[in-house]
Order: sequence, then structure tokens, then C-alpha cells
Amino acid sequence: MKSLPRTLSRRRLAQAGALCALGAMLPVLAQQPWPTKPIRLVVGFPPGGTTDVMARVVAAPLQKALGQTIIIDNKPGASSNLAVSEVGKAPADGYTLMVAPISVQTANPFLFRPALNPERDLQPVVSMGYAQLYLVARRDLPVKSAQELAQLARAQPGKLTWGSGGAGTQMHLVGELFKQQAGVDAVHVPYRGAAPALQDLLAGQIDYYFDPATGFSHIREGRARLLAVTGTRRSPFFPDAPTLTEVGIKGVELGNWFGLFAPAATPPEVVARLGREVAKVVALPEVKQRFAELGVEPMAQDAAAFRTTVADETKLLSALIKDRRIAVD
Repeated sequence: MKSLPRTLSRRRLAQAGALCALGAMLPVLAQQPWPTKPIRLVVGFPPGGTTDVMARVVAAPLQKALGQTIIIDNKPGASSNLAVSEVGKAPADGYTLMVAPISVQTANPFLFRPALNPERDLQPVVSMGYAQLYLVARRDLPVKSAQELAQLARAQPGKLTWGSGGAGTQMHLVGELFKQQAGVDAVHVPYRGAAPALQDLLAGQIDYYFDPATGFSHIREGRARLLAVTGTRRSPFFPDAPTLTEVGIKGVELGNWFGLFAPAATPPEVVARLGREVAKVVALPEVKQRFAELGVEPMAQDAAAFRTTVADETKLLSALIKDRRIAVD
């Protein structure tokens, strides 16, 4: 039997050695800690809104903590359903995430027919903050409390008007919940966003609305009258204003939760790491200050607690949307 040429034997030995070295390295490469490349944060709204600002405020210190660049990618449209589709279809590797109000999971599936099922295709990672809604009346409406508003509406069914930022928005859903729980009949006037609803309230064109922290300056300066707040406790921004529960209108505790979401199959260790880091970030004084300017309280619930919040609100809103026959054109 002929022996192999010396040069060929050496080449094969070298190749075998390289393969062995690569084989030894593969477990090490597989165990590289996340993240090892830039992370994309998808936002389903245009730049400048509350969700977008919160994402940018959190992204700056978060990228320092993770050691990777975080890129904000605005994908507005269809009440965030475009962004939901983008993230739900992304690889579940921790490099495509979404900052959104929890309505993408609690309300949208019952108002729209999205390409994906947000409850199935996304998972809550960590909450970032919570914003109460503020029951505000026009200055010259002859009421000084939420009870008086309810009494006036019941005495004049179908006469009072109330505004929202659009059909299916949290402002709209809270307004319908108020009507249901207070037993009132008032006419809904949907707008394209909270700002035009606020302007018409100030101009006396509508009687009341649930303000998503856009009218703080007008409330403080007396151009609009704050009657009560949603939630289970008083607002730190207006501590003298009672909750609706305090004044006897129970069950109107819905606010705006904002959080981080990921594709459903994202590894649990990535979810846990994100939860820990975001909790540290929202506790920073400078982040608290920026959130306060938006009317948002920093509030970091881990994945398990956040899932419970989402499930509870989903149960409430799915029933409300069905009961009130709320539809989005």
C-alpha cells in the first residue's frame, strides 16, 4: 500500500487540527452573552408622542447598561398594528423589541383584525410606566365634581358631549367605562388625537373628556376643571383630586400602562436581563423627571407581574368592547 505524499499528509493534519480547534470553540461561541450587536426598539407611533419619548428616554441609559447601541425605529400606522406585525414576525433573539402601551394586547385584538395575534405572538417583558387619565370638564360647565357631572348627564340624557383621541383609543375606552359605571348617556365626539379634543374642550365645543396628561398646564391655570382621576390611588401630579372610586363611581380604574414587548419565543434569560436593566433605568432621577413631564409614573413590573396586568385588563376591555359595541372604522 502506497503511503501518502508528505505534503498531503501535513495538509490533512493541519486541517484536522483546525477542525478540532473550531469544535472546541463552538460551545464557547454558543454561550456568548446577549447582546452582541445593536438592538432595535420599534415604536408604533410617530416621533414626539408619549410612547416615542419614553422609548428614547429609556434607550440612552439602557444602551450603556447593555453595552450595545439601541436604535429607535418608528413604525406608525393602524393603531400600532403595523409595529406589532413587524415585531411579532422578527426572530426571537432579543434584538427586535417593541415599546408600546399595553392596549396593543388588551384592546387591539378586539377592535381590529391584525395580521398577527398580539396576545399569542408577543410577550410582555417589563412595564416602564403608568399614566392615569384625568376627568376634565370645560370651565363653564355648571359642575364641580364627578358626581355632579354624572347627575347632570343623567338629568339630560344625550345632551352632554365628551371627546376622545379617536375611536378605540384608551381615552375612548375609559369614557365608555365611565358611562357604563356611572349610568350616564352622553354623546361621544372622536378626534384625531388628544390635542384637538383638548382644544375643543377649551373652546367650549365639548363638555368633558378624559385627559391623557396633555392638559396639565390648562388645569393648573384654571382654563379647564379637573373633577377626578382614574386609578386606584390619587395622582402624584394632582394629589387634591379624588379618584372616581373615592366619589362612588367604582370600576373606572383604567389608565395607560407602557412597557417593553418581545417576540413570544424570546429566551427567558434575555427577558429576565431586560427586566432587571429597565427597572434600574426607570429608577434613575433623570428618567423619573422626564417621565413626570409626560404625566407618567415610573413603574417597573417584571414579566410575570406585567403578564398579570395585561391579562386583567384584557378581561376588562374585551367585555367592555363587546358590551358597548365599540367598533373602529
